[in-house]
Amino acid sequence: MKRDINIFEFPLNLGLTKKEHEIEPGVRKLPDWLRKFDFHKRISPSHVFRLEAPEYTMDFDNESKVRNADGIIDYARQQAELIVGNYKKDTFNIILGGDCSILIGNAIALKKLGNFGLFYLDGHTDFIPPELSETGGAAGMDLAIITGTGHQKLTDIDGLKPYLSEDNIFCCGNAETDDDEYVRAIVNSDIHYFDLGHLRRNGFRKTAEDFLKMTQEKGLDGFFIHLDVDVLKDELMPAVDSRMDDGILWRSQRNVATSD
Repeated sequence: MKRDINIFEFPLNLGLTKKEHEIEPGVRKLPDWLRKFDFHKRISPSHVFRLEAPEYTMDFDNESKVRNADGIIDYARQQAELIVGNYKKDTFNIILGGDCSILIGNAIALKKLGNFGLFYLDGHTDFIPPELSETGGAAGMDLAIITGTGHQKLTDIDGLKPYLSEDNIFCCGNAETDDDEYVRAIVNSDIHYFDLGHLRRNGFRKTAEDFLKMTQEKGLDGFFIHLDVDVLKDELMPAVDSRMDDGILWRSQRNVATSD
């Protein structure tokens, strides 16, 4: 039986700090560019839901030490309401960002819907407190925020902390492994952590199967896949906010344990 597909568009960019040459981070254009190149037509969704993002700012919130905290919180609440209000268990939902801070609203929705797992495929861990952030951008702290690390203003919206449990999460693909303090934060958590090297050694297929096995053994209500395309090799995807030299390829490499 073919499942219905819904697309949710969340073109938020408040979680990023703009670069010197930018008017604003360009990630908010993603849904429109995908539509231009017929992504929506090929998917043929039953419905497309969209929540317009507020105007970009660089406001620094002194209380939480996170840029645009109030705007991100307000958007996350609206985002979660839109998802929950249009959620059907037998429908496959595709969520298009936007920067990684949209994970906050996604996670709040999942918390309201039940007990979910998260497969976090990203070129970074995004698991640091504001004190370790060089920019104050929530997009670099989103995994920490949804599991309860950081200021309660963001981690405990509507008293729902934590939005997802650490031990229900696989974090895969981090290529920023040279900074011991950065890596230590996630190593000391209960998250199942596979940096890029570990992911290759374990194999993509086995890692995915291990995640699915965990969701089944725990009787979770489902799972969400977060994909930040900066996990891809730079030669394939240079149009990202934080570029990295290494990353995964779309096809298998002979010298690594991967599966098509």
